[in-house]
Amino acid sequence: MPNPGTSPSSTGSPRIVFLGAGAVGGYVGGYLADAGYDVTLVDFWHDHIEAIRRDGVQLSGLSTEESQVFRPKSLHMHEIGQLTKAGPVDIAFVTMKSYDTAWVTTMIKPYLSASGYVVSLQNCINEETIAEIVGWGKTVGCIASRISVELFEPGKIRRQAPKSASGHTVFRVGEVHGRETGRVRQLVQMLSIVDTTKSTTNLWGERWSKLCHNAMRNGIAAATGLSGRQIDEYDHIRNLTLLLGAEAVQVGQALGFELEKVGKLTPDLILKASRGDAAALAEANEILVGESSGGGRGALQRPSMGQDMAKGRRTEIDEINGFVVRKGQQIGIEAPYNARLVELVKRVERGEIEASPTNIPESWAASLSAKR
Repeated sequence: MPNPGTSPSSTGSPRIVFLGAGAVGGYVGGYLADAGYDVTLVDFWHDHIEAIRRDGVQLSGLSTEESQVFRPKSLHMHEIGQLTKAGPVDIAFVTMKSYDTAWVTTMIKPYLSASGYVVSLQNCINEETIAEIVGWGKTVGCIASRISVELFEPGKIRRQAPKSASGHTVFRVGEVHGRETGRVRQLVQMLSIVDTTKSTTNLWGERWSKLCHNAMRNGIAAATGLSGRQIDEYDHIRNLTLLLGAEAVQVGQALGFELEKVGKLTPDLILKASRGDAAALAEANEILVGESSGGGRGALQRPSMGQDMAKGRRTEIDEINGFVVRKGQQIGIEAPYNARLVELVKRVERGEIEASPTNIPESWAASLSAKR
């Protein structure tokens, strides 16, 4: 078995594949390719790959300097066999939806080099799924925190959060066993080209904290059709995000995870606010509203599940809010707000109702609204 602490390539120039060329995969892969890394983007959206081959990956952001065009190599999913021609893959980033993790990891496994490994650069918690296929020694985790990227047309990706924002680290790279290794340091150096990056010895705590943040906002966007900024304009919906987050925090802490900040909120502040502590509720609301009005989120930025719903794609509601519910049930903690949101999002997915802010009645967050 290869030593998981060694560099993935004896030549020092790793061969990299992104399994999923969507918002995150296309954005990160584009920057790395432009920096001279051997990058191949793989995706099953035909029009997207054809647009990349014709016009490159066209990126835009909040500043004019972010408008760039990158030209990484690309493959349709059915062309995956062509990877054999250029030699084994050293680093395979999985940047697809969580429900696609198992099959896409199985697909890339035969192409990995002896020391090659798979990096989960996804929402949700997928390292165990990956490890069941390639082994724990070939599994690395990476959280992308508040990167706010969206694939809005074939070949076109925009970012609606400030790049290299002070006081915030976008990428957090960690081993499942919590020790810093050579490959983690290599990934940190690599991803620092894209945006701020650090290594973490608390991968599971980071993962669950990101899950809490997604549980607070992704399902709400899918159910209402609102952007991240618009969510915070409704008092009762904003309060509901705190109730959702509190359930996720409780489950994560009960599971023994050392939670980090959830967005800009501490876990303790979320719990206090959800229990009706007036000062904590006022502080949490001030942070959320301030982040939106202060430019922390672009006016059009939609959390990923909201993007999926707008495109008519399956959402990750089962892998985010549903995951909180299932893990809570395993240890005897109920998560009724998350469970209710799962059912609501599925109704919108099935076409029974339209995505609308009216899907979230004020009564859902009445316990907090009454205390304002």
